Amino acid sequence: MIPARVPRVLRMGPARLTAGLDHTRRLDLPAHRTLHGLPEPRELEELISHINEVDMRGRGGAAFPFARKLRAVADAAGSGESVVLVNGAEGEPASSKDAMLLTRNPHLVLDGAVLAAEALGAREVVVATAGGEVAEASVAAAVAERRAANVSGGAESRVPIRVVGIKERFISGEGGALVRAVNGEEGIPPGRKKRAATSGVDGLPTLLSNTETYAQFALLAELGPAKYAEVGTSKEPGTILLTVSGGAANGAVIEAPTGTYLADVLGLCEAEIGDGVLIGGYHGAWLSAEAVETAVLSREGMKRAGATLGAGIIVPLGESTCSLGEAARVAAYLAAESAGQCGPCRLGLPDIARAMYALVEGTGSVDAVRRSVRLVERRGACFHPDGTAKFVLSALDSFETEIANHLEHGSCDRPVRGVLPMPEYEAEPDYRLEVDWSRCQGHGLCAHLLPEFVELDDYGFPSFRNVPAFMAKEARRAVDMCPALALRLAQTSDGHGGPPKPNGSPLRLVKDGVLKKAQASAPRLTRVPTPLGGTAG
Repeated sequence: MIPARVPRVLRMGPARLTAGLDHTRRLDLPAHRTLHGLPEPRELEELISHINEVDMRGRGGAAFPFARKLRAVADAAGSGESVVLVNGAEGEPASSKDAMLLTRNPHLVLDGAVLAAEALGAREVVVATAGGEVAEASVAAAVAERRAANVSGGAESRVPIRVVGIKERFISGEGGALVRAVNGEEGIPPGRKKRAATSGVDGLPTLLSNTETYAQFALLAELGPAKYAEVGTSKEPGTILLTVSGGAANGAVIEAPTGTYLADVLGLCEAEIGDGVLIGGYHGAWLSAEAVETAVLSREGMKRAGATLGAGIIVPLGESTCSLGEAARVAAYLAAESAGQCGPCRLGLPDIARAMYALVEGTGSVDAVRRSVRLVERRGACFHPDGTAKFVLSALDSFETEIANHLEHGSCDRPVRGVLPMPEYEAEPDYRLEVDWSRCQGHGLCAHLLPEFVELDDYGFPSFRNVPAFMAKEARRAVDMCPALALRLAQTSDGHGGPPKPNGSPLRLVKDGVLKKAQASAPRLTRVPTPLGGTAG
């Protein structure tokens, strides 16, 4: 049996990225070399020419041309050092494709990374993935296999490979956040965007791309552009990896040629569409059942349908859950996942979540949600606020009938079943602010710094709500900046597990048509990718 956290694999069309996985849980080095052979080092210009011939794009969501990244790093490095960085930080709860590759087919990913490193003359390859997970152990084992093969007289590349386990959260896969984490800093996006191609790992020019991208690159080098392009569309040749979950009876990672109909993929997974299908993850967009029938899985096809393929995430809602409540859960989760370093994100995203839950309860308005969204759009230090805004606005447009039912009746009579994948939780303590009243002079600075948790009375003196763990850093800042030195931060006796919820307003879940309160604090999340168990096939 495959371990529970290793996704099941299905395919439509020829096996490329998933070749050999039908009868084994993991391809070790001898099995991989039997299938794919030993790649020969190539000149940079030859590789760039091949990449351009098939217009290979990154598979992490942004679809940036891979050849341009290679060229930018080569130009920035000149005759100096560079680094190749594999982004295996799959922070999207609904994505498992990269975890599948690193767990079950790690050598294909390493082949692509090493080819790039040899062409660039890079100092090393770094593979960054979720610390403590199966994927990290699999890649570390793959590196050891290659090292042992060289000791035994093998011809494996001697480019050093380093595996870095990072703390995973939704924003950990953002390029700047990943580089910071690899460099030993906090894994959050930098306030000012830096291009990894000019200054990445250890300040060196860094080729940063997604796990699947390097695997596709290895296949392109193995097959050549003509054979690589024998499947897929003429404009976007090759296959893609898709993660299907949610209302699918047979959730899986699927390899399919570009140009495959979305409806066929959903049929393979026995998926109920319900009120819609989320494409591209929690910064993606919803497609209606009507749009799904004709939607084609390619960048061009998804654009025509009104979505973006992103990292290949497909989440059908099914018939049995409240679509508006599901969207509100995700909005609250995204608010809790903020890095907390800019106002639009730290303050604006909880406001959006509160407005979404007001809709669920039938007490809010669509206009209030849209107003909250406008306050964060194009104003954050990274893309997280804009991605959240895109998701929420798409939900408003897609679930109009559902929203009308909630506003008229207070419910749609369907429970929130938690169909949209969420992380696993570990209980963490809340914190509370305590005040020395003999020192407090009512300056009110604490309320300015922590408006979600501090209220001032008519005399300007504070009262406090408990502070969730992910906001402890901001609370310590308020303590340090108190002019009267009247504050201290204390840990409460216990913590709370459960789904995230917007601060200042309890999360309400619809269960059996009745609104019920859940816990009123938002814990930190420890595991992001949702496991898809099963066997290969």
